[in-house]
Amino acid sequence: MHVYFANALFSRADFDFNARLVARLRQALPSLDIYLPQENAAINDKQAYADAKMIAQADTQEVLRADLMLAVLDGPVIDAGVASEIGVAYAKNIPILGLYTDSRRLGAANPKKLEALQTIAENQFHYLNLYTVGLIKLNGAIFADEDALIAELQKRQ
Repeated sequence: MHVYFANALFSRADFDFNARLVARLRQALPSLDIYLPQENAAINDKQAYADAKMIAQADTQEVLRADLMLAVLDGPVIDAGVASEIGVAYAKNIPILGLYTDSRRLGAANPKKLEALQTIAENQFHYLNLYTVGLIKLNGAIFADEDALIAELQKRQ
């Protein structure tokens, strides 16, 4: 199965997270063929040059070749490139599994957090764009931790 791994890759934290998670996935599921964009130096070596069309063509080609997309949804907002890739995958009926580990999703039963929602600028929870989330849920699922994601991938092999 060819898998497209979608996440931001510009900060050291994202780059390292991507490399660690993909290494874990490759070890747990050696039959997966995972495309990790940051490993494509032709378009993502930031010391070199790739224009917008080169990047769009290369990554879109890989999305369209995928049997499945893994999309990391963490961050202040879903990364713009990831949201675009999710849209392409959805349009081509490619299943999408989201990973959303943001700790601000916790505490939904905490009365103080719920009460705070009534006060302007006191939202204790994180917001994800519901259109993008909807595209994932219409053709996949979202998981809160890596173990659950790996278990789902094992079922799909």
